[in-house]
Order: sequence, then C-alpha cells, then structure tokens
Amino acid sequence: MKKKIAIVTGGYTGEAVVSLKSAAVVERTIDTEKYDVYKILIYPGNWYHETATGDKIPVDMNDFSITLNEQKIIFDGVFNILHGSPGEDGKLAGYFDLLGLPYTTCDALTSAITMNKGYTKAIVQDVPELYVAKSIQLFKNSAVNMSKVLKELRLPLFIKPNNGGSSIGMSKVKEPKELQEALDKAFAEDSQVLVEEFVDGREFSIGVYHAKGKTTVLPATEIVSSKEFFDFEAKYSPGVTEEITPGRMSEEEVNRVNSIIEKVYTKLNCKGAVRIDYFLEYETAKFYFIEINTVPGQTETSLISQQVKSIGMEVRDFYNELIEEMFEG
Repeated sequence: MKKKIAIVTGGYTGEAVVSLKSAAVVERTIDTEKYDVYKILIYPGNWYHETATGDKIPVDMNDFSITLNEQKIIFDGVFNILHGSPGEDGKLAGYFDLLGLPYTTCDALTSAITMNKGYTKAIVQDVPELYVAKSIQLFKNSAVNMSKVLKELRLPLFIKPNNGGSSIGMSKVKEPKELQEALDKAFAEDSQVLVEEFVDGREFSIGVYHAKGKTTVLPATEIVSSKEFFDFEAKYSPGVTEEITPGRMSEEEVNRVNSIIEKVYTKLNCKGAVRIDYFLEYETAKFYFIEINTVPGQTETSLISQQVKSIGMEVRDFYNELIEEMFEG
C-alpha cells in the first residue's frame, strides 16, 4: 500500500507566495507510483486541503487528518515546503512531534535556532576555517541604535530582519544617513534586527542533505547579481542574477568548503535538505558564513534543484531520498 504524504505549504508571512510555487513543483514531481500526495495549505486560522473541484476540506487539528468522501485520511509523513513561519521556525515541527508524525525538515529546536541569524552565527563561529562578519543584534528600534552601530561597526553594512527570509526587509547601507531608514525597514518585518559588516567577496549558495546513511554536499552555486546584493528581486526576477552551478572555485576551495558545510550541518543537528549561503573573501578566500535556510525553495529554477541536476540526479529521486530518510527517523 502506498504511503500517504502531506505536502505542507502556505504560511503566515510574505514568503507564502514562494512556498506555493515550491509546493506546485513538488506536487507534480514527487513519485506518485510510490506515494499518495495531498497538498495542505496552512494560513492563520485556516488549514485545508483543496480538491480538484475547488472544495476546501478542513484539517482536523487533533490528528492532522482530513476527511474525503466520508473517508478519514491519516498521513504517514509530511513533506514540509512551508517557508517562514510556522513551517521553518519550528512551530509546525513541534506540533508534528507531539503527533508522532515524521517530516522531511529539521526538528523543532534546530528550526527555531537557525531561523534566528544571530543565534546561528554564535553557534557555528567556532567551526574550523569558518568566519563570521562582525555584527550587532538589535532587539528594539530605539534612538541609541544609530550611535551604537556607527561606533562599533565599519561601513558598509548589511541590515536584515533577524528571523526573516527571501531577503525581505534587507538593505545595504553605505552612508550614515541611510542607516535609520534601513533599520526602520528591517524592524517593520521583525522585532529583532541583525546589523553586520560587509564582506567583499564572491557569493555562493550550497545545498546539503543526509540520506542513505551519508551526508551529501551538493555542488555550490555562484551568485553573480547585477544588484547591490542578492535581494528579493534578484532572487525571484528572471535575468537579474546569473547563477553558475557548479560555482567557480579551485579544487582546494571546493574541498575546504565541503568540509566546513558538513561540519555546520552536523553542528546544528540538521535533517533533510538545507541550503547554506557564504562568501569567499576576495583577498583571502576565507569562508564567511552568511546564513542557513532549512526549508530551501524547490521551484524549477531553485538553487537546490540546479545542484541536484548538476550531479546527474533526477529531482524526483532526490525527493524519494528525503522521504525515505524521514521514515528512517
């Protein structure tokens, strides 16, 4: 009998639109000869499955089930593709843990920690050969922030919501006069803001996952953007960014990066597929950790999909491995 898999999408943040695009790809790519698939949309106060005829079937929150044609559907596992809250910050993971329902992404603790950029950097900064940009974590949009930031950090700066994703609310600040507007923009998205010094380097994003008893680091993608940085427009607008997979790195850089990435994955107790962004500084080639994404996009052109294809693997087989690993638990 085929296992029943719920593809969880939607969400409570601006990333919901990206989550829906990812879920559409997963739904049509996943191996339906092995699995019966049901897409579950999760919005504040409204969790449901939409039928082919457009009927919205509510989710029974007591056991995360639905009833179709008077038949109760109990899911065997969850393919989590919900970016942002509650799918990426640990809230759904905790709920599924209480139900004893396996899922494809990191556990509640890892998800909660890695959603917080400042806390994540504090944990990984002692990984050998990994560097982090000097930064300040702000917890309130107060008048003292301007002087504190300008006193302790060197321009240019990146200002970003500490718990956000898809570069929403993020700014690059070159002049002191730009700082307050950037802080206001970031605090509009989150109650915590991370301010960090700019690293002048080549930008990369790399996928890593655990399945079949081993951790696989995929080929990195080099990000060459025509924008100041890899912002929301650069990520999701065609032609703004060139994505080179595999990225242009020497053999030494590839080996060093892969070793660091595997250690970060282990240190943070990750599960499933995650994506890690980093810089290689121009002058030194030092590895600077940017952030980790524990529910990476799965659209046709997403970085993870590019990287899976670059090793000669079908995305459908990649999804199979993630699902099978979920059941190994």
